[in-house]
Amino acid sequence: MMRNRQLLSGLLLILAFVSLQKLCYCDDQTVLYESFDEPFEGRWIVSKNGDYEGVWKHAKSEGHDDYGLLVSEKARKYGIVKELDEPLSLKDGTVVLQYEVRFQEGLECGGAYLKYLRPQEAGWTAEGFNSESPYSIMFGPDKCGATNKVHFILKHKNPKSGEYVEHHLKFPPSVPHDKLSHVYTAIVKPDNEVRILVDGEEKKKANLLSGEDFEPALIPDKTIPDPEDKKPEDWDERAKIPDPSAVKPDDWDEDAPMEIADEEAEKPEGWLDDEPEEVDDPEATKPEDWDDEEDGMWEAPKIDNPKCETAPGCGEWKRPMKKNPAYKGKWSAPLIDNPAYKGIWKPRDIPNPDYFELDRPNYEPIAAIGIEIWTMQDGILFDNMLIAKDEKVAETYRQTTWKPKFDVEKEKQKAEEEAAGSADGLKSYQKVVFDLLNKVADISFLSAYKSKITELIEKAEEQPNLTIGVLVSIVVVFFSLFIKLIFGGKKAAATVEKKKPEVGESSKSEDEAEKKEETAAPRKRQPRRDN
Repeated sequence: MMRNRQLLSGLLLILAFVSLQKLCYCDDQTVLYESFDEPFEGRWIVSKNGDYEGVWKHAKSEGHDDYGLLVSEKARKYGIVKELDEPLSLKDGTVVLQYEVRFQEGLECGGAYLKYLRPQEAGWTAEGFNSESPYSIMFGPDKCGATNKVHFILKHKNPKSGEYVEHHLKFPPSVPHDKLSHVYTAIVKPDNEVRILVDGEEKKKANLLSGEDFEPALIPDKTIPDPEDKKPEDWDERAKIPDPSAVKPDDWDEDAPMEIADEEAEKPEGWLDDEPEEVDDPEATKPEDWDDEEDGMWEAPKIDNPKCETAPGCGEWKRPMKKNPAYKGKWSAPLIDNPAYKGIWKPRDIPNPDYFELDRPNYEPIAAIGIEIWTMQDGILFDNMLIAKDEKVAETYRQTTWKPKFDVEKEKQKAEEEAAGSADGLKSYQKVVFDLLNKVADISFLSAYKSKITELIEKAEEQPNLTIGVLVSIVVVFFSLFIKLIFGGKKAAATVEKKKPEVGESSKSEDEAEKKEETAAPRKRQPRRDN
């Protein structure tokens, strides 16, 4: 019995030691953690800049006992700062930036990104914090109009010019558009790798020194077009020119009309030449309060002539128009290859005087977190901000602070959708479609098509009844990509160009046929006039 107690005590001691060791590990790797469990006053400094009139509130997340930092008013600028105990270097190893944000009123037009600020020696103060306050990294969601992205921007000092340049992540992930809590994570690795996670799922991986991943590239091109090089005056860029030896044919009549009256057409039998299309309404009477001197001579309102309802037409009959077989339009000489063609001119390349090489970005340290946003909506709630030196710490916080809340919100949303019935069932279906399309848009293989897909998704979100049409449009985009992959971009493009005139001619012929058909048929009667 005593031995069992000793074993149990030993196990408890080991567990306590492991837990304490884990806690110390987290503390050692955690640079900053802000849970907003307590009011933020005294720890965060609200900007006193006159442009930032938005009111911050310490408020509960809807449906939870968990508190956060709330954007409480619409159409306002907001600014607030929290300083770190000491600046954090980004050069010493992995740095993880993570926080939660919830758009409690849904996401229509608002930013919820954070700015990781440089030390104040760079020329800013907490109370004077504004959009010009220098930062090292800007990270987080932003959606309004055509913008729909999770920003990751590195502000980097050019070692040649000394100028600070914003380098934007290309093709960043899109922003979830629901009312749930979401957690955003950026992991900056010492090997120049950057990973962007949304709700713990990797959405983007990039290399900070790659021109394919960041715009503009941190490392400039080795060569640039010579700004002093000028195109020679005799340089001919015309691939085709009108044939100078071509002569307009003698029988080419440029003045022939496109359409002529159809002399073979005959007036339909029973056409009522002497009957007008409209007649005075026999049931209409002059109002008792009508004054001819003030209101003018009273006229009965018009109605469709009842005699014309059974006749092929009324009024003066005119011959319908038809296409003129002699019509050729303005003559122009056919095009031939230009014997003087030299191609499209471009300046010669010279060594780039601003070129430099880097093994790693020249990071500026992080000394504070700032929220500086302009938003058209309220209800944006920030929570659980973390800066850590290890990915496992961020994962632990996601599992313990974000995941339980998200699961509750997800279940509540599901229950509301089920209770709403078939009408909301369609909305649920649409949300699944939009979420799927947003994930598809994030695939690097489709990066060239992301802006088009995102634009279509936004249209469908604004007008949910267009969901099927949007799906069809996106299928067309994928089909176009499939054609290009099989036949090659140039060949497909040539095929399209070849077909364009045929489409134009077909449309033109159809329009003319419709016009001819409408002219030959009885004219459409005008609607009854109002009194």
